Amino acid sequence: MMNFFLQTPLLFRTFALLAALILIVSLFSAQLVPYDPYVTDPQLILKAPSAEHLLGTDNYGRDILSRILAGGKTSIFAALFIILVAGSLGSLIGLLAGYYRGRMDAMLMRVTDIFQAFPDIVLAIAVAGVLGGGLVNAVLALILTTWTQYARIARSAAVAAKEETYIQAARLSGCSDVRILFGHILPNIAGPLVVTAVLHVSTMMMGLAGLSYLGIGVQIPAAEWGAMISEGQKYLQQAPWAALAPSAVMVAIMMVFNMFGDQLRDLLDPKMREKRV
Repeated sequence: MMNFFLQTPLLFRTFALLAALILIVSLFSAQLVPYDPYVTDPQLILKAPSAEHLLGTDNYGRDILSRILAGGKTSIFAALFIILVAGSLGSLIGLLAGYYRGRMDAMLMRVTDIFQAFPDIVLAIAVAGVLGGGLVNAVLALILTTWTQYARIARSAAVAAKEETYIQAARLSGCSDVRILFGHILPNIAGPLVVTAVLHVSTMMMGLAGLSYLGIGVQIPAAEWGAMISEGQKYLQQAPWAALAPSAVMVAIMMVFNMFGDQLRDLLDPKMREKRV
């Protein structure tokens, strides 16, 4: 495994390590925060960045760096959970539609078309608005708007894979449909699904931050980047760091995951592998 990793392109290794570092820091954010991210101090309201508070404090005197670290765990792992559930649900629907075709394909794809008829963010805002604010409802809203992309990818790949010789051989050998779907087809079409999932990390982070920014996602005083930006923008002239610091961190992390996804796509693309050879 290590030898394979060392043989990958330098850019892939760089962004893979950066993404892993981000996940580790987010996972252990509770142990890394210099201050309690929820403790207020009237004497420290909107203090500029200094040696004591590297990114300054907010309108309640809370340390912004601590809140960014604490918010990273919410933003990043909520995005990963959304992708896990939406990717699993969408891939299952796409596999069933592509493998069985006929009425099942028509029914499942019509449901997919209904969800895709609305822009993702508009549908997410509508669902979150109906369900009410909160992290759980925001996550559910984004799951309902994301699974369709995985369903389309899985269906197209399953339709092509179904006609391959190894699938015909599996049928002749007496393999059940479940074994063919999850033991033969899914492993062979997993590449595009994994790449899509990695590229969706930043999209889901932005979606969750957008809902929180609008007040229908994570609620203040919870530490979450979108809520922090929404709260900090009120003091943009007086204390720009309150909004700019979480914005800059979120953009930087989104860029890392986007670049990692691009490198992973190139690594899994046979044409790109031939060019590197």
